Amino acid sequence: MQILDGKIVSQTVKNNIKEKTIAFTASGNKTPHLAAILVGSNGASETYVASKVKNCEEVGFKSSLLRFDENIAETELTAAIEKLNADDDVDGILVQLPLPKQINEEKIINLINPEKDVDGFHPVSIGKMVQGSPTFIPATPYGILLMLEHYKIETSGKHAVVIGRSNIVGRPISILLSRNTYPGNCTVTVCHSRTTNLKEICLQADIIVAALGIPEFLKGDMVKENAVVIDVGITRVADASKNRLCH
Repeated sequence: MQILDGKIVSQTVKNNIKEKTIAFTASGNKTPHLAAILVGSNGASETYVASKVKNCEEVGFKSSLLRFDENIAETELTAAIEKLNADDDVDGILVQLPLPKQINEEKIINLINPEKDVDGFHPVSIGKMVQGSPTFIPATPYGILLMLEHYKIETSGKHAVVIGRSNIVGRPISILLSRNTYPGNCTVTVCHSRTTNLKEICLQADIIVAALGIPEFLKGDMVKENAVVIDVGITRVADASKNRLCH
């Protein structure tokens, strides 16, 4: 059995980005600047945003974190995004999801300038991704592609099963794996929690991407020998002493 270690891939990618950033700024260009917006204090969101800020620092990017109270009015959040859209020093904008119930997530995503939509969630970004045009790609699906590429996993002609249908991971990765490129050229089946014959479908898979967000959902008896399994679902679970991240 081979372990696909995401930490190794991550460090390789960051080292490459750092080298490019040094060369980019040495040529007289401005330091890339990412602005992140965090609303409330969701545990998983805090973890994600802290990681993004830390990674920016590691690769030589400038980052700004804008924190807002859980009860923020939609108009206030809208004004903050419009200000970032107009700020020429800001190259990328991301709004950490989920947002509180009083905020219309679709409206907020659509408000971000597609040229700064580093999350790749804007309809313009999604449309370009579907067409195979250059664009921002959602981070987790793109990370899956980099993982497959790093370990030279053969994907052409393989049956890939994606468990999960979110706009953040499941749907994008199903599209990306079906593209006529590498990694890609898979026959893709999208499943979810209500798929009745999920075990039988998974046992047919050469590649399984588990992105359901339900801890320990994929069992060993659902995976055939020599299948490639990439688990990207993370859930914060309460233990007796503290919260822990569980796949």
